[in-house]
Amino acid sequence: MPYKLCEKVRKLEPYEPISGNYRIRLDANESYYNFPEVIKDEIKNIIGNVDFNRYPDPNSARLIEQFAEYYGISPDNVTASNGSDELLYLLASAMLTKNSRVIVTDPDFSMYSFYSYLSENEIITYRKNDSLNIDVDELIRLAKSENADMIIFSNPCNPTGQGISAEQARRLVKGVDCLVVLDEAYMDFWNESLIREASRYDNLIVLKTASKAVGSAAIRLGFAVANKTITTALRAVKAPYNVNTVSQEIGRCIYSHKDILDSRREDIIRNTARLYKSIKDITDNYKLPFKVYEPCANFVFIESDKSLSMYEFLLENSIAVRYFKGADALRITTGNEEENKEFLVLFEKFIIENILKRNR
Repeated sequence: MPYKLCEKVRKLEPYEPISGNYRIRLDANESYYNFPEVIKDEIKNIIGNVDFNRYPDPNSARLIEQFAEYYGISPDNVTASNGSDELLYLLASAMLTKNSRVIVTDPDFSMYSFYSYLSENEIITYRKNDSLNIDVDELIRLAKSENADMIIFSNPCNPTGQGISAEQARRLVKGVDCLVVLDEAYMDFWNESLIREASRYDNLIVLKTASKAVGSAAIRLGFAVANKTITTALRAVKAPYNVNTVSQEIGRCIYSHKDILDSRREDIIRNTARLYKSIKDITDNYKLPFKVYEPCANFVFIESDKSLSMYEFLLENSIAVRYFKGADALRITTGNEEENKEFLVLFEKFIIENILKRNR
């Protein structure tokens, strides 16, 4: 009898991001900043001194120390990983047992459900309200009634850009008996983080990434911040050499440049605010029934029945944004000032040529 894949992976398809060469990429929530020359020069020197024949530090100690210094926390409460995806998989597979009950929110980052599915957890979905927000009291009630083992969601949310406040997050963590995972990948663009409080709770993990505000998506660095008991467990279940030496050393270098990172982050926040206002002004001016959400992150989320045709129009003009089929929505990552201007010109052109003219 020929070998067959197990049922849970038999029909899975690989994740397919937008591929191709586009003049402007506003689809992946990356930073529009590359490293400045001062950091690139340091990285060149660092790579020149790497012992490529040796395994990396299994504890990522120097990287963690620099990360912890940047955020003002203790390195004893930090676990480094090969991107946040490694942590998401470990949380679903190693920190829970088969048939554990995991609450995810909808809409939210799809990989929470994916890794829970692979780990054979039972997935319970909390549907957000019409404003795409979480009602914390409802979520607490759901967690208790379903005997949840873990709640996981992004705050601010990817893809909606909405979020719950630090006080609401505290109330959630204190109100449930299960593990709460706050994925703060985009919290650098807001000011409602629990990262400095994570060690105070016995049921909280805060996830961070170097891929967004830090502008280091290429090196795949993620971090978990929690109390010492959870941190010890995470360090025990991860692969021994999970973060390669090059990524560790580059990450350590990047996080040492706090002034540069802070300045770039503030610029991204300003450009996001301008992009949101411009999109809102255009849709309001033409009295269109688009729903444009004011973001807490580095992107703008738009719901419209014209989302697919707009997405295709932008691709034809070499601008990539993210289209969400189920929500009939677009997520537009903030680009630099010139990229945003080009996007807005085409955004308005699409409205004039494909909505207003056809409605006459």
